[in-house]
Amino acid sequence: MSESSCLKNHFLIALPSLQDPNFSRSVTYICEHTDDGAMGLTINRPSPLGLDDILQHMEIERTEQPPDELPVFIGGPVQEDRGFLLHSPPTRWKSTLVVTDELAVTTSQDILQAIARGEGPEEVLVALGYAGWGPGQLEHELQQDSWLVAPASKEILFHTPVEQRWEAAAALAGVDLNLITSTAGHA
Repeated sequence: MSESSCLKNHFLIALPSLQDPNFSRSVTYICEHTDDGAMGLTINRPSPLGLDDILQHMEIERTEQPPDELPVFIGGPVQEDRGFLLHSPPTRWKSTLVVTDELAVTTSQDILQAIARGEGPEEVLVALGYAGWGPGQLEHELQQDSWLVAPASKEILFHTPVEQRWEAAAALAGVDLNLITSTAGHA
């Protein structure tokens, strides 16, 4: 796969025509994209859980209370019982995939323990599950006009209100989703 066709560190923005309930109106951050497939985290689907719920479930005691409860997102339909933490800076924990010089994804418990002590990453997004595509699957979906692609933005990942992320991500690609109908045709 050429570097120019790699979508790592990009947003996949579901077009209004995408009716899959797992991805309708979603924004997915692509963490990995190779010839073997792609992996990403949906960043605008809050679950009913907060980080404190996860810490309690894992019996991790919080010694430092953050100013705001961190939401937990539904990262995608694969391994929904597994936690994925997208964070900056890309500090390496026991199980970390460095995505860029500024971002990484960690799945090991040590990062949660650090957050509970008030020693975690400066910016963090917690997700249960991930979005996954097999070899060629994402490329096929792109040809079917299911997705809009835009370079990722830390501002949207960590600081944009959840309900604004879909339109804000599309705006990065110069698209106003309100002007697109949900019944796009193919020429």
